[in-house]
Amino acid sequence: MRMMNAGGTRLHYCVDGPDGGLPVVFANSLGTDLRVWNAMLPLLPKGLRIVRYDKRGHGLSESFPAPYAMDDHVADLAALLDTLGVTGAVVVGLSIGGLIAQGLAASRPDLVRALVLMDTAHRIGTAESWNARIEAIRSGGLESIADAVMERWFSAAFRDSRADDVLGWRNMMVRTPVEGYIGSCTAIRDTDYGVEAAALGVPTLAICGSNDLATPPDLVRATAALIPGARFELLDGPGHLPPVEAPERTAELVAGFVAGLLQ
Repeated sequence: MRMMNAGGTRLHYCVDGPDGGLPVVFANSLGTDLRVWNAMLPLLPKGLRIVRYDKRGHGLSESFPAPYAMDDHVADLAALLDTLGVTGAVVVGLSIGGLIAQGLAASRPDLVRALVLMDTAHRIGTAESWNARIEAIRSGGLESIADAVMERWFSAAFRDSRADDVLGWRNMMVRTPVEGYIGSCTAIRDTDYGVEAAALGVPTLAICGSNDLATPPDLVRATAALIPGARFELLDGPGHLPPVEAPERTAELVAGFVAGLLQ
């Protein structure tokens, strides 16, 4: 475990691989911690400098009272990378992590060489839907929404065949600090990066699971269409968390994208 005071926020992070390797930074989804990438990381090419972290209010990182702004999450990641001396990274963002990645590319282009936007969009959900979720959590806790979230995270086939694994991810979600979860809900609610996405000037790969009910394929495809030169790839089968449900195919897409950058 490694902790860092990054711009005033205590962040939990991990760094693997050689100092001179191409930096690949992973930003995880709402209600998960950096372990969401565990299954796919061993399948990536050797020699990369892999940086993972828990965003504020998640995992072992510091939690603050809600609300949060997306700028808070972006500033946290920028401070972490500045402290680590990382520039020109491939930033892989899942769900809210993809919003953080877009915000980082827009505000600190020196830190971002390329983007992998996974099961995310320039805008996710509506104010009404996020306010309803926040109200439900305030009333009944994260437990009250957990089953519905699992249906959005994982395909029916995965939930049926890997019930024990799904239970583990459910436990992770309900143990997220409530203020951290709600704070990130407000950040997503208040973010629309449509203008920023259209102005991005870095190579971008957008990926989505075909059974994603949180950020459906058409939404992810529409965001990719906004970004000049972006490529969209549909993974047949997974829900909202392809690194968990289809790590081999997800790693293959990311590895191929990274290899193209190095040619």
